[in-house]
Amino acid sequence: MALLEDLNRRHAVKAYDATKKVSKEDIDKIVEAARLAPTSSGLQPFQVLVVENQELKEKLVKGALNPECMRDCSHVLIFAGWDRYTAERIDKVYDYTTAERGLPQGRFNSYTDMLKKIYLAQPAEENFAHIARQTYIALGLSLAQAAELKVDSTPVEGFDNRVVDEILALDKLGLKSVSLMYVGYADTPNDWIAPMKKVRTPKAEFVLDFK
Repeated sequence: MALLEDLNRRHAVKAYDATKKVSKEDIDKIVEAARLAPTSSGLQPFQVLVVENQELKEKLVKGALNPECMRDCSHVLIFAGWDRYTAERIDKVYDYTTAERGLPQGRFNSYTDMLKKIYLAQPAEENFAHIARQTYIALGLSLAQAAELKVDSTPVEGFDNRVVDEILALDKLGLKSVSLMYVGYADTPNDWIAPMKKVRTPKAEFVLDFK
């Protein structure tokens, strides 16, 4: 029940205390939760960028819909997906996997050939949409890990992706931003949502039990 208690405690913080910083140890654990997230075919088609530098956060603020949170939080995590699947990227993942498992190279060729046939034929928009969905699994696990550590957080889609991508030159990395996660400690007096009752869909409406 510990995880459920932590998730009941957490909320999307609306104001951060700029004087409080999250330790590197806790940030590493939050990022590690994302790294361990399950992904389709184990491809892990995304990376997590960790921004702590205040000057860089100030530049990113112009693309944020909640600029005060971005400015005052301890760290901004950026979940950035591959711009698209490629044969080279798929092969790199599976070459690494076979090497780590002590298997002969090419062990999964029939499977990777199938993946290439599916993904490489897709329009760019459909291709990236699939990649983006994988990042949300990682975001969810990072939010849960932060809650377990009693670190406050806010999942963010309210930002200008073009601004973030341009400032961080993500195109040079073959990446595109999908979502953000603000991490820090709440400025409780100014976190207007904190005292409100947490409201979720009633369990009877949320779960459809087919027996």
